Amino acid sequence: MRFGRPNRKWVGAAGVMVGHPFDTVKVRLQVQSIDKPLYRGTLHCFQSIIKQESAFGLYKGIGSPMMGLTFINALVFGVQGNTIRALGNDTPLNQFLAGSAAGAIQCVICCPMELAKTRMQLQGTGEYRLKSKNYKNSLDCLVKIYRKEGLKGINKGMVSTFLRETPSFGFYFLTYDCLTRYLGCEAEDSYIIPKLLLAGGMSGIVSWLSTYPVDVIKSRLQADGVGGVVQYKGILDCIQKSYHNEGLRVFSRGLTSTLLRAFPVNAATFATVTVFLMYMRSEDRQLRGDLSGCEAGPAIQQPSSF
Repeated sequence: MRFGRPNRKWVGAAGVMVGHPFDTVKVRLQVQSIDKPLYRGTLHCFQSIIKQESAFGLYKGIGSPMMGLTFINALVFGVQGNTIRALGNDTPLNQFLAGSAAGAIQCVICCPMELAKTRMQLQGTGEYRLKSKNYKNSLDCLVKIYRKEGLKGINKGMVSTFLRETPSFGFYFLTYDCLTRYLGCEAEDSYIIPKLLLAGGMSGIVSWLSTYPVDVIKSRLQADGVGGVVQYKGILDCIQKSYHNEGLRVFSRGLTSTLLRAFPVNAATFATVTVFLMYMRSEDRQLRGDLSGCEAGPAIQQPSSF
């Protein structure tokens, strides 16, 4: 089966455009005050943001993931592929280890990116026209945080990001590997695309479920101090106070929105990357065949630039 060349950048950008409103809802639900809750649930949060802030309110902070998209995808799939080759055998365990390594390394980009995204998503909550605008955009947000708090400031939530991303990406690639093996995803299969979409979507859901409580803590730590009041001293303090005030339910806040976003975004991402790699391999095999044909045919002279 021959695939046309997919553009990973545009597919990734489309995934962010589709998924970002769900992410905004997730963050708002995760960090809202239990004493004065603004939203009753996922649907009510969607409706309230559109009513109070217009549809553009759902896209606050989208500049940050758009900026980091190319770097993160290249880093994650590059590290994962190289780690698999270094480990030698393509086994489920090695897929988990390679995915975990990729998740750990990309935290360097992911943490500052998500900090800016979170701060932008919370800016002007419930306001159609912002009365006070602390940040012009995601880049301005990071610059101002750096000037005020230094490197420590723009890396706020790094430990919780690491604790979330490392096992999450391990389960991400492990699930995808197991499902593609089970479904028999081969390039010649006429149902290859639906199978890849299913495997990718389910991988996204499993990866989020595996570490979602950690994501709640990360969001709360990165949002802490936005209103001028710092509530948490660190990860353990945040866990203790959140559980004491809201019970176990706090660790699943925003989960519905997250799962609604996880399937389509990750289905598109994994399917596109896999098809892209299949295409590149088929091109490589064809080029090698052409080269061997040139060498074998004495009547055909190789161009001097070859």
